[in-house]
Amino acid sequence: MSDALPVIPLVFHSLWGFTGDLRAALARARALGCDGVEANLQHPALAAKPAGAVREDLAQAGMALVLELVTGGNYVPRLSCSPSEHLVELKHLLQRAPDFNPLRINVLTGSDSWHWSDQLAFWSRALELVADCPLPVSFETHRSRSFCSPWSMVTYLEAFPDLRLTADLSHWCVVAERLMTPELEPVRAMASRVDHIHARVGHAQGPSVGHPFAPEWAEALEAHRRCWRLFGLQRSAASCGPFTITPEFGPDGYLPTLPFTAQPVADLLEINGAMAAWLRGGALVSSDSSSIHSL
Repeated sequence: MSDALPVIPLVFHSLWGFTGDLRAALARARALGCDGVEANLQHPALAAKPAGAVREDLAQAGMALVLELVTGGNYVPRLSCSPSEHLVELKHLLQRAPDFNPLRINVLTGSDSWHWSDQLAFWSRALELVADCPLPVSFETHRSRSFCSPWSMVTYLEAFPDLRLTADLSHWCVVAERLMTPELEPVRAMASRVDHIHARVGHAQGPSVGHPFAPEWAEALEAHRRCWRLFGLQRSAASCGPFTITPEFGPDGYLPTLPFTAQPVADLLEINGAMAAWLRGGALVSSDSSSIHSL
């Protein structure tokens, strides 16, 4: 296996926290040098337009779309939402998604509150639904969802050989209260299953550092970079579509704030833009960590 990625991944601009329309989002993504945008199907920038108009805007901008689907109400699913209700919603969303012509689909589904027997039945059916979808679909490692913990991931991988993943290791840092590194068994085990990455840098006590290029977070950034690079190197023959990555620093309590004023300690657009530039500049291509520096 080569010591370098064959290609730099496609980089997407997250619309998490963005309040403008789609054309403004695409213009901002272009200004950041991104290859497209990633957005929840329910995001106002998409929900405000018919699917055909979304496709037209994307085509005119020369941009691709990573479409995010969420079941169970919101990013933290309702505890009252049963596995069967999640499946009904997932089926409906997967049927709608192709109308937007996304490059790939990222799904947040399932719940960390279910017993293993419920997880087995749910994921067996969920993967059947995905098999009927004409687009690449991957499932995110996200808190409050089925894949919330690194320590249960190997069990899922063994039970479901066709499972493809969106890796957001920042969630696992919080759950496990330690940085994720390529030496850990779940990170190694999932590497060939990862098709898409959410590039947010977490730490042992939180899902987001204040600024990934601040020197005090160099260890956390390097740990994430090594994992992301491993995922790029290990992508298996079963991978669908190009290797994609979305800088996803965001609001909603993720980015630390100052006491009393609740002012963010850094600017989200600047952070995501800096991360996009760093990734496009080849941060994952080489095993050398000398590219870690303050921007």
